[in-house]
Amino acid sequence: MIATGNDCPTAIVSSLPATPARPVVLGALGLLTALAWCYLAWWPMPMPDAAGVATLSYLILSTLMWSLMMVAMMAPAVVPVILLFDRAARHGHATAGRTSSFVAGYFSAWAGFSLAVSALQILLIQLDWIDTMGIARHWQLSAALLILVGIYQWLPVKLACLRHCQSPVHVLAHSFRAGRLGAWRMGLEHGLYCVGCCWLAMLLLFIGGVMNLWWIAGIAVAVSIEKLVPNGYFIARLLGMLSILGGIGVLMTH
Repeated sequence: MIATGNDCPTAIVSSLPATPARPVVLGALGLLTALAWCYLAWWPMPMPDAAGVATLSYLILSTLMWSLMMVAMMAPAVVPVILLFDRAARHGHATAGRTSSFVAGYFSAWAGFSLAVSALQILLIQLDWIDTMGIARHWQLSAALLILVGIYQWLPVKLACLRHCQSPVHVLAHSFRAGRLGAWRMGLEHGLYCVGCCWLAMLLLFIGGVMNLWWIAGIAVAVSIEKLVPNGYFIARLLGMLSILGGIGVLMTH
């Protein structure tokens, strides 16, 4: 087994054999991502007028849409962590469900974010700050979001969360928990760090529109690059500067 207590020592994680990734894990993640993108492309949620958004059914549909959007956007960026977790589970002869429990925990964190941002979306529609397609009605909101995202990219909390997201070994070495519930909690904890890393960037969807697939894909690519490339901290700050300049550009053109 990998560990007998609550902690999985770093030395054990680093000594895991370099076994190839299981095709079933990569295939399942690929299928999950594809299904999420297909849903966004082919089954967009209904967009009622402003008076029709303050309903439980709209909140549920909006939360579902945001949750699937987060799956589509974040699944590629979390692949290295999931593969390392699966390799550790196989090394410890763990039950087959641990990897799926970890994935479920990870996206549970994003589901919580989706519920919160759906409530925010309803509020912004009622305030007439965004339209029912989720697009900002006022240039001041667009400028403010761009500048706030740019500043956040430079803050210590952002870089701390990004450091965690870029260190899959740390996830296993310092937060190991046994059993399926333990795997779910590990996934949830890692997901919360990812939410902390990217939550504000996701609000940029209110500029291009929450149903704009090209805008969604662009943000997903930016998030994946800063998480996966070796110079992720530099990329995050560069993206922050570009976002600030974009916000200043909006201010100067109005």
